[in-house]
Amino acid sequence: MKRIAIRPQARIELLEAADWYEARSEDLRAAFLRAFDATIANVVRHPLGYQVVFGAVRRAMLRRFPYAIIYRVDEGEIVVVACIHGARDPVEWRNRV
Repeated sequence: MKRIAIRPQARIELLEAADWYEARSEDLRAAFLRAFDATIANVVRHPLGYQVVFGAVRRAMLRRFPYAIIYRVDEGEIVVVACIHGARDPVEWRNRV
């Protein structure tokens, strides 16, 4: 199994999104976090199975939510560089890789 490393900015984005959903419903926050965890589990199982979006960076979409996990596979680990809304400008996360 590969190690998961979530960069600080990606963690902030994840928590901000979870807070936004919680403001609408506590159940929605929990569903969002479950979708994130399920997507991460799929990435761990199939790290090269997702679309390449920039260089060696890949994107895994969350089910039911308009968010994507942006990551790259390095030796021995999966590095999550962003957790972004699908309508957000990709230039912002590209500067992180």
